[in-house]
Amino acid sequence: MFFRRKKSTEDKNAKKNIEINKDVKELKAMISGEVIPIDEVPDPVFASKTLGDGIAIRPEENVITSPCDGVISMVADTGHAIGITLGNAAEILIHEGIDTVSLKGEGFHVFVKNGDKVKLGDKLLEFDEDLIKSRGFMTECILIVANSDDYPDMKLISGMNAVQKETTICEF
Repeated sequence: MFFRRKKSTEDKNAKKNIEINKDVKELKAMISGEVIPIDEVPDPVFASKTLGDGIAIRPEENVITSPCDGVISMVADTGHAIGITLGNAAEILIHEGIDTVSLKGEGFHVFVKNGDKVKLGDKLLEFDEDLIKSRGFMTECILIVANSDDYPDMKLISGMNAVQKETTICEF
């Protein structure tokens, strides 16, 4: 007789049990493309840094990955934005597109949920670039450090073409 080991709750929740790096020193590009300073984003809320300091990437692809290890702290009902809390207590927001909240979730597929632990490079969300553009919206992928005032030495790096999961876009 052959017996199969049942998957334990621990196996099923392996993604939740990964170790989170508490000493985060950098964020990697969450998508490939041209990195621009946040104040060049054509949206006054982001450009004015009301939500925090950050960068934006003009995407060359349509899958956004985690820029580092962390815990998913927010997933917008509309799928266009995800929050991640890092082990160093930084709170980041990744927002796909400008005014894409008005799509009410159309064109977005989210791979994570609140409480999931993620590692650098894990898929967060996928978006339909053609749909977004056909509705008249821009596709800039924005990364904000919501509590950037807590990191006075933080350095945001722009003015280059980034490679997803490889290029450093922020240093703490």
